[in-house]
Amino acid sequence: MCGIVGLFAKTPAVEAELGAHLATMLASMAERGPDSAGFAVYRAGDAGRVKFTLRPPGGSDPSALLARLGISDSEIVTRGSHAVLHVRAEQAEFARAALARLAPETVVVGTGAHMELYKEVGQPADVARGFRLAEMQGSHGIGHTRMATESAVTTDGAHPFSTGPDQCLVHNGSLSNHNAWRRQLRRQGYGFATENDTEVAAVYLTARMDAGLSLGDAMRGALDDLDGFYTFVVGTGTGFAVLRDPIACKPAVMAETQDFVAFGTEYRALAALPGIESACVWEPKPATVYAWER
Repeated sequence: MCGIVGLFAKTPAVEAELGAHLATMLASMAERGPDSAGFAVYRAGDAGRVKFTLRPPGGSDPSALLARLGISDSEIVTRGSHAVLHVRAEQAEFARAALARLAPETVVVGTGAHMELYKEVGQPADVARGFRLAEMQGSHGIGHTRMATESAVTTDGAHPFSTGPDQCLVHNGSLSNHNAWRRQLRRQGYGFATENDTEVAAVYLTARMDAGLSLGDAMRGALDDLDGFYTFVVGTGTGFAVLRDPIACKPAVMAETQDFVAFGTEYRALAALPGIESACVWEPKPATVYAWER
């Protein structure tokens, strides 16, 4: 029993308050996920730049990490227990290799031109406050509150899971065939950092898109390939998409106005959004992909 939230801004006013809205939405889902929480926020980004969201070892100095990497025209910004490394796009592969070689103890949480991804163990409101989510602006974002049922309560096991550039996934439910798919995806050359079934779903979608499928087609393929009960919300550089399994026993609700599109596991996640009283509110249908893009 976990909680998922998502918000897609259609207007500058909602973009300016995106983080504040997401923080309220996450806090509302605390009872569904008191173990850990996380979120991804998408911003316009700087042309020709890539961001690496990192989790350095506790107590380390991110500025010292930047000096060790020796990447010209780069900067690092600390936010809570994470840091965001900004590099030129042409240096992205060099930066990834340098991190693996010179700072193997530093976890790369996510990468992309637009996405910043933060997650930590603790109550959702505390996690949001620790990363100063309420201060963030952005075009869209997704978040998750976790109640662990099949794997340990760790920061690595918290959602979202990011396995591709500007791509991440949050999940409410349980996959019954994740071990079989983990083995198959490993044979295809994909790696895993945890035993979490959600990471398998994220890698599955990345592998399908690497093979040339669109996000929508990859998600529709999951209906045939991934067994279990699930609601997925996937963030991309241009928007987010929602999918419920064919039985759809996990709760979900969506709302749309001229200002935003919002997703919540329960309506209370949406109740404080401005103008929600006049929104079109509906329950997503089973086995149906819903997507919004800029």
